[in-house]
Amino acid sequence: MNKKWFVIVNPTSGNGASRKKWPLIFNELKQQQFNFEFTITTHKYHAENLVQNAINKGFKKFICIGGDGTLHAIVNGILSVNTENISTSLNNLSEIKIGIIPIGTGNDWVKTYTISKNYKEAIKIIKAEHTKKQDIGKITLIPKNKVFYFNNLAGIGFDGFVVNKVHKFKNLGSLAYLSGALVSLFSYKKPLLEITFNSKVLKSKTLLLFVGICKYCAGGMQLTKNPNPTNGLFDITFVKNITLFQIIANIPGLFNGKIIEHKIVKNYKSNHLKIKVLDNQETFIQADGELIGSGDFIVNLLPKALSFIVPK
Repeated sequence: MNKKWFVIVNPTSGNGASRKKWPLIFNELKQQQFNFEFTITTHKYHAENLVQNAINKGFKKFICIGGDGTLHAIVNGILSVNTENISTSLNNLSEIKIGIIPIGTGNDWVKTYTISKNYKEAIKIIKAEHTKKQDIGKITLIPKNKVFYFNNLAGIGFDGFVVNKVHKFKNLGSLAYLSGALVSLFSYKKPLLEITFNSKVLKSKTLLLFVGICKYCAGGMQLTKNPNPTNGLFDITFVKNITLFQIIANIPGLFNGKIIEHKIVKNYKSNHLKIKVLDNQETFIQADGELIGSGDFIVNLLPKALSFIVPK
């Protein structure tokens, strides 16, 4: 079995910060006596292909150097791998470990686990190899039957609309999401959705529907009430038809978590949802801050599907 670490570096993460810090990180990995190979990504979906090829070569320990999008790509690469082609030295995907040195625009997933953004501290955490098996979400787009996985949060509605605009503000770093949200306030049109879960049907014009595993998204927004990444249930936030004035008045609540307590916000728990768009609005779907499509979809929870290296 290959005991080496496979390091995936996204040079564009953090508005190019990964490219600048990689020589320092490389030296620190050597200094802390890591045995590793590395590859630098060259295009958006490169990380998925890299991790799949590495698994087929017997790698089971991965380090992500990038942000939420890079980690999302690695997770999707692992869970989309053709298990029939995996080398016999790796019996199943449960042996895989994922560590992260966070360098990104939002760095939202690491906030749940208080993983340091200081690369030396992050490497110390990875070296300790303390893992936690975390739930993973699986989204199936209908009717394309295309599958995506997410390790943090996914949503449809306002947040997806914002993600569609955020790329224009990447140079603003952590302010990118807030800038996108402010611009989106004046152009977002709420879709009519039918949301089915736990034998319950919600049918309403919808500001947003959030399906959460962890706590933070969109550069620090807190839109889940009481998420637990290992309890086998999504934390669902539903906000229906509200006025533009109410949206503006509650912008601070998106970031401090108080929006969850507002009377317009409903919270539920489930491990399966079906979302149907009942009008002609283009409804963007985001997963871990990445735009993955639009329209109808199904969400299922995969309990404790992957092991992440986190602080004790």
